Amino acid sequence: MARTIVIIGAGPGGLTAGMLLARKGFKVEIFEKGQVVGGRNAPLKLDGFTFDTGPTFLMMTRVLEEVFAECGRKLSDYLQLIPIDPFYRLRFDGRTDFFPTMNPERMVAEIERLFPGDGANYLRYREREGKKLDLVYPCLQHPYMRWWDFLNSNFIKAIPRLDAFASVYDRLRTYFKHEHMRIAMTFQAKYLGMSPWQCPATFTILSLIEHKYGIYHPRGGLNAISLAMAKCIQEDGGRIHLEQPVKEILVENRRAVGVQLASGDKVAADAVIINPDFAWAMSNLVRPEHRRKYTDERLARMEYSCSTFMLYLGLDKLYDIPHHNIIFAQDYEKNVRDIVQNGRLSEDPSFYLQNASKVDPTLAPPGQSTLYVLAPVPNRQAPIDWEKEKPRFRELILRQIETKTELKDIRQHIVAEKVISPLEWQQDYHIYRGATFNLSHKLGQMLIFRPHNAFEEFDACYLVGGGTHPGSGLPTIYQSGRIAASLIGRRWGQEV
Repeated sequence: MARTIVIIGAGPGGLTAGMLLARKGFKVEIFEKGQVVGGRNAPLKLDGFTFDTGPTFLMMTRVLEEVFAECGRKLSDYLQLIPIDPFYRLRFDGRTDFFPTMNPERMVAEIERLFPGDGANYLRYREREGKKLDLVYPCLQHPYMRWWDFLNSNFIKAIPRLDAFASVYDRLRTYFKHEHMRIAMTFQAKYLGMSPWQCPATFTILSLIEHKYGIYHPRGGLNAISLAMAKCIQEDGGRIHLEQPVKEILVENRRAVGVQLASGDKVAADAVIINPDFAWAMSNLVRPEHRRKYTDERLARMEYSCSTFMLYLGLDKLYDIPHHNIIFAQDYEKNVRDIVQNGRLSEDPSFYLQNASKVDPTLAPPGQSTLYVLAPVPNRQAPIDWEKEKPRFRELILRQIETKTELKDIRQHIVAEKVISPLEWQQDYHIYRGATFNLSHKLGQMLIFRPHNAFEEFDACYLVGGGTHPGSGLPTIYQSGRIAASLIGRRWGQEV
C-alpha cells in the first residue's frame, strides 16, 4: 500500500516535493488554504489583470528543468520561457540608466559607457566568482542536519570559497572602483531581504547566477510555474484540496501522524510536509508542548528579513519601459539602513517596477497593462502603524514614480489597484512579522543552524520553503522540496 504524504500548503516548495513524491507512487494529499495554488507564487487576479503575487524573476531554470525531468517530463511542454535581456534597467540619481546583460562583450561595453575602467574588473569578477559558484552551489543540494553532514565532498571542496565572515558589499567592492557599479552587483542581497553590507559574502553568487544563467519570464507570469506543477501532481494521482486550511499538525509519541483541518476533519499520514512560513507554522500549527527547540520565545529572538510594500496597478495604457526596472534612492546605503537597522520608512525609498505586459500580452486586456511595484520596507518588528502609514506611503511611491521615471501620467491611467503592506503580509498571508523573505540568512541561521529539512522537533515531519535549508528565493525553495522528497523517499527505500 502506498504511503500517504500530507503536504500543508501548495507553495513552490510543497509543489516541488509533491511532484517528485507523486511520481514515485506516494499518495500525495496537499491541503491549501487559498483558492488557487502557489502561495506567494500564486496569481493575483484583479478586474481582468493578472499579477504575480510575489517573485517576478526566474533564474537558474536548470533547477526546474531537472525537477520536471525527474518526473519524466520536459519543462518546455508545460511552460514557455521568455528570456529577458538586458536583465533590467537600473536607474541611479533619478536619471542615469544602466542595462546589465548576459552577453559579456556587450556588458563590458555598457560598463565602460558609464563606469570607465570597470569593464576589465567585471571580467575578473565573472572568472573568480564563477569558480566560487561552481563550488558553492552543489553544497546547497545537501541537507545539513548533523555535524558530520559537513563532511560531504562538495562542502569540503567549497570551504576556501564560502567567504562567510565578510559581507557581499565588502567582497565585491574590491572588484569595482565606481560606487554605482558596486551597487549594481550587490543589490541582489535584497533577493534575500538583506542588506548588502550585512549579507554574508557567500551570496556574492547571486549576481553571478544572473550573469551566467540569465533571467526569464514564463508566459502568464511566474505563477504559471505553480499551476504547471499542480497539473503534474494531479496527472500522477496526487490530490490538491483548495480552500482547506490546516488547523493543527497531529503528533503522537513525538511523531507526526497527520493533520486536523479547520473543518474539524482529521487526515492520517505517514509523513507531513510543512510548506507555510516557518515561524507562523510553528506558532499556529504546532502545539507548544510539541516544541522544545522552537518555542515562542525562541522564534521571537530569531532574525527575520525585511518586508515589502506592494502596489498592483492595472493600467489602461501600455508604457514603453523595460520589463524590470530598479530605481535606487539617492542615498541607497541610508535607505537600506532605514529598512534593516533603523526600522523606519525612508522619504526617498528605492523601488522596483515590473512592466510585464511589454513581453506578455496575456496579463492584461488589449491595449492595457499591469504594473507591479515593490518597495522594500521594515518588517512588523518595527513600530510602524501601517493602518496610518499605508495611504501616505502609497502616495509617496506614486510621487517617486512620477518624478523618477517616464510614467508622469500614471495616476490618470490606474483602473484597478491592490495594496499589500507588511500588515497584510502578516494577517492575510500568514507571514511571521510580515517578513516576506522569511528568516534572515546571517551565518547563525544558515546550513545546520537553519531549521532542518527533516524537522528536529518530532519525527516524520519535513520542512520546505524559505524558512528551511537552503533558504529564500525560488531556485533554493525548489531545492528544499527536492531535499525533503529525497529524505522521504530514502526513508521508505525509494530514491527520489
